[in-house]
Amino acid sequence: MQLDPIKIKSKQNLIEDYKSNNAFIMNYFDYPLANESYSNRVDDLNSRSFKREQLSEVLYQINKDWDAPHATLENINRLREPNSVVVIGGQQAGLLTGPMYTVHKIISILQLAKEQEEQLNIPVVPVFWIAGEDHDFEEINHVYMMADSEMKKVKFPQHVVTKQPVSDIQIDKVKAEQWLGQIFVQMNETTYTKQLYKEVSECLAQSNTFVDFFARFIFQLFHKEGLVLVDSNHRLLRQLESEFFVEMIMKQPEISAGVYASFKELALHHYPVDLQVDKQDGNLFYHLHQERILLMRDDEGNWVGKQNEVKLSTEELINIAKEKPYLLSNNVMTRPLMQELVFPSLAFVGGLGEISYWSVLKRAFHALNMKMPVVVPRLSFTYVNHKIDQLMEKYTISMREALTGRIEVSKMEWLKVQSTPPIALLFENVKQAITNAHHPLRAVARDLRGDLEEIATTNLQRIHREIDFLEKKMNHAIMDKHAHGIREFTFINSALYPYGGYQERIWNPLPLLNEYGKAIIQELVDANCSLYDEHYIVRL
Repeated sequence: MQLDPIKIKSKQNLIEDYKSNNAFIMNYFDYPLANESYSNRVDDLNSRSFKREQLSEVLYQINKDWDAPHATLENINRLREPNSVVVIGGQQAGLLTGPMYTVHKIISILQLAKEQEEQLNIPVVPVFWIAGEDHDFEEINHVYMMADSEMKKVKFPQHVVTKQPVSDIQIDKVKAEQWLGQIFVQMNETTYTKQLYKEVSECLAQSNTFVDFFARFIFQLFHKEGLVLVDSNHRLLRQLESEFFVEMIMKQPEISAGVYASFKELALHHYPVDLQVDKQDGNLFYHLHQERILLMRDDEGNWVGKQNEVKLSTEELINIAKEKPYLLSNNVMTRPLMQELVFPSLAFVGGLGEISYWSVLKRAFHALNMKMPVVVPRLSFTYVNHKIDQLMEKYTISMREALTGRIEVSKMEWLKVQSTPPIALLFENVKQAITNAHHPLRAVARDLRGDLEEIATTNLQRIHREIDFLEKKMNHAIMDKHAHGIREFTFINSALYPYGGYQERIWNPLPLLNEYGKAIIQELVDANCSLYDEHYIVRL
């Protein structure tokens, strides 16, 4: 395995300016992206108190239920130490981890935690927050697999009609086993296939929900690293969060106003954040009849659903937070706040979209009398095997072209030169020659009678249409003749930039695990990657 960093500029100015510590953007974060920020953050955390004993007990029970490895349980115990901190990040409970970026985020968390433990000489525990409270099953109910040189969706056949949290959805084991078999049939059998299938099948058999399945498979991939997992929707955690929900409810006006002000300021300075934000946002969900209802504040100060499904006074909502906190959950704005109230977070590791969201949260953090942690962009990887390298060399496609969506352009340019002279140029010259030859006819027609000039012009247009028709047919013939080459371009695009984005946003790790074994994950964990060079080409 060879890792080569590559700099690809983000399409979001906010992200580029954040990574370069732009003075204006840094006003929306508490710490710059710099080495000294970590020690400063530790000093700030030492001035706060955390429920370390209760948190450790909750994490121990949750992880024990997933048969967590010994290293994980040891790390949970280290959280009892008063100077311990965590590096944290999270994601939805995707099938078989979901897209590769979930694995990459965990690798980033592990590497940063190890690095900072060595530098700070205190316990730094890697924590991954599974967003079990999310209810959009359609976002996680599939994986993509390569078929006929293209990535195609393989959807899990279970139908879910309610908007209940993913951690509450029971897996249909019969359908799950059929789906898993369908996935493995689409892969070539290697020396790793049987063992991989056995391990995944065991994870599935031991799981009741999709969060269980996710957690158990993650522990299969990261068995030695001491990674601590937490289901954000777990009832034990909800009980721990009870008083924090009360605090958020009481501080809702300041939280929502702060988020709204930052959102508007950033937009005014041409840093749009892809969120829908309103001063009346409650930023909490209420769970009713197995569905999550996003709460707003009405003119009377009540907490209501958008469709008036529920109406609660502040006092009633506070009582729910105290007595039945499992009926509440966080939205995208308050989840980071809850995360930082529960955990002594040294750093948050996130994707570029998440960092964009966090840019509007500084005032919300301050409303709860705490600072944001150091916000660190996760590592990103693109995997390139020998076959892809050979095809890119064959068609002289650079990695930068591939990762900026120019493979389709390269394909069309390649097709143009597959005939001599090029078809497009040939037909352009023919049409120009016909236009020139036709000019005397139009001139005589104009002199004979006014309406004849229009007829002559129409005649020329008909001739051009016939030529265009012939050009289209000849182009189709060229494409048929060079179908193999076109398939190779399609394969390159599917491998490196599927559906107009990075490989890691579509690819699932299973094919890589099947081809190279779990050692490929361990090699990346052990690799010396700089979080300042966040994209790497991994040559296999």
